[in-house]
Amino acid sequence: MTLKNPRLYIALLLLPLLFLFTACTAGDARFVQVEPAGFWYGLWHGMISFITLIIHIFNANVSVYEVNNTGGWYDFGFLLGVIFVWGGSSHVSCRSAAKKQRDKEWEEVGEKVERKIMRRLKEWAEDENDTDVVKEWDDISEKVEQKLKRKLREWAEKE
Repeated sequence: MTLKNPRLYIALLLLPLLFLFTACTAGDARFVQVEPAGFWYGLWHGMISFITLIIHIFNANVSVYEVNNTGGWYDFGFLLGVIFVWGGSSHVSCRSAAKKQRDKEWEEVGEKVERKIMRRLKEWAEDENDTDVVKEWDDISEKVEQKLKRKLREWAEKE
């Protein structure tokens, strides 16, 4: 059995684990003015902020941000956590946009090569005035076209 999208299976396996980790969400009773949440809890709360926000929509007892915190260090950790986990996804879309552009360029190259080969094959076939030769060349040109497309795609996918 081959996995069509292994990332989906990994995400489905990690999702319950992620919800288990959200047990350490902000707004917990363990943080008080005497012992506030510090940098590391800020980092963690920033990393789970999106999940916590979803939970907060359905449960008012869970908050996204810890009120009893050390101030600047908690804020810095929270911001880093948000950036590390949720801010880095824009790079993925840039790579996929670049890949789409590259695929489009290869498709254009393939079409240009195909047109040129077809034109040359037809010119060559027309030089032969025999109709049997023209039909034979049409068959050959179709096979060449299919093989050329396949080879161009294989070559482009290697990169």
